[in-house]
Amino acid sequence: MNTVHGFSPKSALLTESDTALFVDYYQLTMGQADYINKNNGTVTANYYVRKIPQGEYLIAAGLEQVIHYVLNLQFSDEILQWLIDYGNLKNDYVQSLENFKFDGSIHAVPEGTVVFPNEPIINVTGCSRDIQLFETYLLCVMNFQTLIATKASRIVYSAKGKPVYDFGARRAHGRDAGILAARASYIGGVNGTSLVQASRFFDIPFVGTMAHKFVLERKTEIEAFRDYADVFPDDTTLLIDTYNTIDGAKYACIVAHEMETKGAKLRAVRLDSGDLLSLSRSVRSILDSDGLSYVKIIVSHELDEYHIQELLNHDAPIDGFGVGTRLATGDISNGDRNGVAALGGVFKLVEREGHPVGKLALDEPEKATLPGRKQIYRHIDKKGFYLKDSLALWNEEVPDGETLLIPIVKEGELVYNFPHLNDIQERTHIELSKLHDKHKDLIDAEPYEVELYSQLWNKIT
Repeated sequence: MNTVHGFSPKSALLTESDTALFVDYYQLTMGQADYINKNNGTVTANYYVRKIPQGEYLIAAGLEQVIHYVLNLQFSDEILQWLIDYGNLKNDYVQSLENFKFDGSIHAVPEGTVVFPNEPIINVTGCSRDIQLFETYLLCVMNFQTLIATKASRIVYSAKGKPVYDFGARRAHGRDAGILAARASYIGGVNGTSLVQASRFFDIPFVGTMAHKFVLERKTEIEAFRDYADVFPDDTTLLIDTYNTIDGAKYACIVAHEMETKGAKLRAVRLDSGDLLSLSRSVRSILDSDGLSYVKIIVSHELDEYHIQELLNHDAPIDGFGVGTRLATGDISNGDRNGVAALGGVFKLVEREGHPVGKLALDEPEKATLPGRKQIYRHIDKKGFYLKDSLALWNEEVPDGETLLIPIVKEGELVYNFPHLNDIQERTHIELSKLHDKHKDLIDAEPYEVELYSQLWNKIT
């Protein structure tokens, strides 16, 4: 009898209790050192982005998951015992985490807000040992979702009102990434996702067509089309490039007319390979000449904002786009090469016991921090467009400016009603409509002005 030795497979999916250890070890070692030295003053840390990897603006996203983490963070007995058994930490410090509860305050810009480099997207104020525990989780969630929401907004902008769908889960960098990419993409303006679980979690419209597998399992392409159309007469999109796209388009025409005799209509055909410009033109001609002008053409295959812009600038007769790899991974290439991105947001101490503090970084001045808890004031011109932002210390008042950071958590209690994802998407749409096109250009966008207001400027000069 053969015996299998070793461990059983694990899903590696995190439970809520597991997230207590979603920290870098230094957050715990610093915590122990502070505990022994009785250092637990009230501090403020800012989440902000020094430099945008692509374009001149960001769409803030991920706040809801961060706040859920902060307000639900607990260290179970099992987690505490594991730290005692395997960590280089003292029992008394580990046991001090047993009844952890954040009792500080958080101000943040709402999700879907347009923000710019060095602006505080989140202010966290509380006990020093508490807020340093949030760093890794906060950065992981905010950097990823903000990157993807911004990328989605650029893709939607390039599509000029034509629908865009998230097809990226299978190329995302992990399971959480696939789900959160769908969420962030929707915030950025896409119309739906192919990932069903994202729809269940976040009420995002989900869409689907067919795979090449469905065609390859039938003796003929037209048989595959008929089988699918018979089952989904009111929502059929046929993938026509399995063998030869032109032949596939002709078979689609036959099936479309067969559907008409049954009172149904073919919704669309999809192209997933080849020269999308020339093929979309040929397929449009075939459909139109056969009286099927109502059948739409959807395209996918390594799309990004640059490729979409190029297709539409050449009047490609395309009605919608499925964007996968380059959306879900935050690809920052210009269409010529892959350039998978990460957003370099940071979470830095800026105030201790009411006094501004900051990192000088004399060896690399770009990494210096702006001291002090800060507020963003946004100025709007007479036509309703965003004119500039003023970055000011928390106790300053800036005339004619609208404050962007609002209360989210106060003394450990949630004071903000999180909106439905549809409302966040609408906020993004409104925000971008108020940002001049010159700041949204895909290649040569002009930087948006962010000024340092008087007291803040005096702190660093």
